[in-house]
Amino acid sequence: MELCIDFGGTEIKLAVIEGASILASDRIPVTGSTADLDAAVTASHALIERAGGTPTSAGIAVPGVVDPASGRMLHANDKYEFLNDFDLKQWVREHLGLPAVVENDARAALIGETSTGSGSGERDAVLVTLGTGIGTAAMIDGVPLRGVTGHAGILGGHATVDLHGPVCPCGNVGCGEALASSWALREEGTFRLAPLARRASSAAGAPPSLNDPQGDGPSTVKELFTSDDHAEIRDEFLQVWGATVVTLCHMYDPRVVILSGGILRAGDAVSAPIETYVREHLWPSMTPPRFVVPPEPEYSVVRGLSALARTPRHQEMN
Repeated sequence: MELCIDFGGTEIKLAVIEGASILASDRIPVTGSTADLDAAVTASHALIERAGGTPTSAGIAVPGVVDPASGRMLHANDKYEFLNDFDLKQWVREHLGLPAVVENDARAALIGETSTGSGSGERDAVLVTLGTGIGTAAMIDGVPLRGVTGHAGILGGHATVDLHGPVCPCGNVGCGEALASSWALREEGTFRLAPLARRASSAAGAPPSLNDPQGDGPSTVKELFTSDDHAEIRDEFLQVWGATVVTLCHMYDPRVVILSGGILRAGDAVSAPIETYVREHLWPSMTPPRFVVPPEPEYSVVRGLSALARTPRHQEMN
């Protein structure tokens, strides 16, 4: 039995898992301060009591780069700054009495989907989560890629899609995430759109403020896919996401591509155009990968953490 804690962008998700069964789960809002740690401890104790058992280990997911040697988070753009270089393993030992493994959230989601989820049994896969940003992870021959410093596979959303695009907070120019994500829609209250959409907006006048109720633009990514009011912007987002997946396919040659994130609840309106784009732009001799969308993407990360936490190698490291 494993206790799993996923420090997400807007909420912290917790679960107690045994095998493939989620015995109990909960979620609490994020405040962006160290109070989140105290809240996670309180919620964990309550969840363990509800589950009616005693976990033997814990898994922690963070939205940033994790040092493979220490398990500390090295960096996350504007997310959980108080967790940078914080010893989460020691925190779990002190407050919950459990050995723990710490992993990047997208990588944990990939492990979850390939172990007991939509890509179960697959050994060559990439995962792309679409939402606040663009999270990615890759697996080759059953091994999740981490690299020397933990960066391998998880920075697919920061591959350059447009050399003339905006500067991303990561320091790169024209990243997919800087062009097509929920935070890319906002920058100091105004639109940040990819070139095609920006030209379409400027043709009708200056881009409106997102804080202006009379504005013509979408305020969330979800809004792009619940109406046809912003077709140009929507199509540009889909092209950027498609180009990102093409790059990942060229880099890792996967058998399956797992598309995840809350926006995928729009179904084929998101996944089908991305798959079409990939098939049209893939290297000619490559076999097109199979595309899957998890039916319960909110549990991908915690399922992956459970699989990691019960692995003997990680238990021995702790």
